[in-house]
Amino acid sequence: MNDITQNPERTNRASQPLQREELTRVRTEEPLTQQAMHMKSASGIVCPHCGTVNEPEALFCSSCGNAIGMSTCPNCGAAVEPDADFCESCRHYIRTDICSFCGAHLTGHEAFCPECGSPRGGIVCPVCHTLNDFSFCKQCGTPLTDEAHQLMTKIRELPEYKEMQRLANEIQQLEMTIPYNSERDVLRDQKNIKLRERVLKLLAEDRGIANPVIPESQHKRMSREEYDAKKQERLDKLAAILDKMVQEPQPKPAQVRNYAMACKPQGVRLAWECNFKHALHSSPCGCAKPQMGGKWVILGKNTRKEIKDDI
Repeated sequence: MNDITQNPERTNRASQPLQREELTRVRTEEPLTQQAMHMKSASGIVCPHCGTVNEPEALFCSSCGNAIGMSTCPNCGAAVEPDADFCESCRHYIRTDICSFCGAHLTGHEAFCPECGSPRGGIVCPVCHTLNDFSFCKQCGTPLTDEAHQLMTKIRELPEYKEMQRLANEIQQLEMTIPYNSERDVLRDQKNIKLRERVLKLLAEDRGIANPVIPESQHKRMSREEYDAKKQERLDKLAAILDKMVQEPQPKPAQVRNYAMACKPQGVRLAWECNFKHALHSSPCGCAKPQMGGKWVILGKNTRKEIKDDI
């Protein structure tokens, strides 16, 4: 008896009907799957995974929890918006066709961006040694590209930024001040002032100065009420300037990230409030869709707002 496996031609012929049947089945199922993914009913959108009808604006299925009409991160598989360029789950830049530093279009195979020359693998910050995918360091805010340096220099010449930085410096100096917390603190400070004046007077008399003029101490403490009032006044002025410098939506995410990082004043605790989810980030570098705009907001020491830190 001849073994059928010894004749490749007969083997292929025998398998051809099965292959055609399998191919027909796959081709028949593919349109159905695509139709199910985009199927919408009058009351909402149908989940392609379980068939549950969800609200029209739903991003996740209320029954099985799977993403509806969303893409997945190539690094961690998390659901991301189709036009997002950053995964907030694994903190990675996910677009291979757009330069993360300048927003130029890429073919996906370049080692360096032909527009700005930035490496596709990121830039290590020379100050804090953090690897970054964007033009400003997400850890310390240092500009990492020539364009970022130029933008920061331009922004810092604006009167609004100078006033904002002046207020930030005053707030920082106030926070280093220790206010009076009780009457005992006031009495103790008065004794220290008198002791200082007596010591300086004795030192001057030892040098032969008969009636020395004791300079007034530059370090002056204040009451808790006065401290809180001065700090709140400066915080209100700073918040008003930050509201004026709000970042409007832009076509390129890189534009928003770079402008926002260049506008950030130093010396105060800020967070980036994005318009995408109205979430708080340590910077716009941690937002998946910064092109929708946002603004810097001031955080207090005891704030209860959660920051979706991208560091």
